[in-house]
Amino acid sequence: MPLTRKAYRAAILHSIADPAEVGIEASYEYFEDGLLVVDGGKISALGHASDLLPTLPADIEIEHYQDALITPGFIDTHIHFPQTGMVGAYGEQLLDWLNTYTFPCESQFGDKVHADEVADIFVKELLRNGTTTALVFGSVHPQSVNSLFEAAEKLDLRMIAGKVMMDRNAPDYLTDTAESSYVDSKALIERWHGKGRLHYAVTPRFAPTSTPEQLTLAGQLLTEYPDLYMQTHISENLKEIEWVKELFPERKGYLDVYDHYKLLGERSVFAHGVHLCDDECARLAETGSAISFCPTSNFFLGSGLFNLPMAEKHRLNVGLGTDVGGGTSFSLLQTLNEAYKVMQLQGARLSPFKSLYLATLGGARALRLEDKIGTLQPGSDADFLVLDYNATPLLSYRLKQANNIAETLFVLMTLGDDRTVQQTYAAGALVHQR
Repeated sequence: MPLTRKAYRAAILHSIADPAEVGIEASYEYFEDGLLVVDGGKISALGHASDLLPTLPADIEIEHYQDALITPGFIDTHIHFPQTGMVGAYGEQLLDWLNTYTFPCESQFGDKVHADEVADIFVKELLRNGTTTALVFGSVHPQSVNSLFEAAEKLDLRMIAGKVMMDRNAPDYLTDTAESSYVDSKALIERWHGKGRLHYAVTPRFAPTSTPEQLTLAGQLLTEYPDLYMQTHISENLKEIEWVKELFPERKGYLDVYDHYKLLGERSVFAHGVHLCDDECARLAETGSAISFCPTSNFFLGSGLFNLPMAEKHRLNVGLGTDVGGGTSFSLLQTLNEAYKVMQLQGARLSPFKSLYLATLGGARALRLEDKIGTLQPGSDADFLVLDYNATPLLSYRLKQANNIAETLFVLMTLGDDRTVQQTYAAGALVHQR
């Protein structure tokens, strides 16, 4: 972790609250000529450059960016590390897509050499796209998690991941058992959870691929280690929902399965939730659980449109997920481009400031990490990005027509991608330079 003090001068923007709760104008801070001061991997000061420059020691290094915007690092609340090699696979809906592409791809991750190679690609791709924290599915193999955490630890990244638990309704070469999933997960927890900025997530893939015995043991892990995360999928696809009803006829519905096995809680994140009802949203909010909104994969797999206004009505924490490989881009800028379209198709609006919130502070709240990441408030981890207004000729030309920060932000989200991310910082260290 860097111990030197350094300042960064540019336009600076960050979320400080959910626009759905406080209104747009009270939801963000913007400094047209701002200064961000970093000390020992933490943010020590933020404000107008004119106010802060006189307070700094004469010898402090100041990095001054022209035509750029500093924001918090992006937070991806749902992504699959072992699916890196099959992102953009053609032409299936969810259940067929799993069998045709996902499972064969994930079968390779018991091999350390392969897992290490993909972990390096995966982490670099995250950082190239400005993602500094992600909630990550491994494969069923413990090695997948070891490789990912080893890569993240070298860069002092705040990452959350877990070994998939899957003991039925998958190929024999890719299943564990209820007992082995518990033992393997516990060993990974003991090795990695709380080490540096790493956290472990208990990870049953989704209800159809876990027996009641396995779900019971997943709940037991959460009882034994109360500060663990839990991640799984819910209500992504209509055929999937019908399958859950067949497999768990004694339960009232998909969410009730997870509720019964004690998988709901303040650090539980459920991916997709495309077909949740009001009562299910209310129950998730009541337990402090969160949903990951994954627009690109829901489009790509034909699953449906996430109802963000319903989630907001219940004050349900919502983060944003790329869902690679069902999602087609590591870029949360491009994911927000798709999220805007999802809302338009439902006759609703998604303001650029709500979009920024979803990709930063909203994700941090979904992960219960808002005191550490997601904003640029003093005391937070120095995870931040420099977005380049001149990243492409079109972006440069278009932004010259923007009249205010709202227009600028929206253009970045519609025309921006990995090329827009000039630099990525994690805990105050430069971890990506375009």
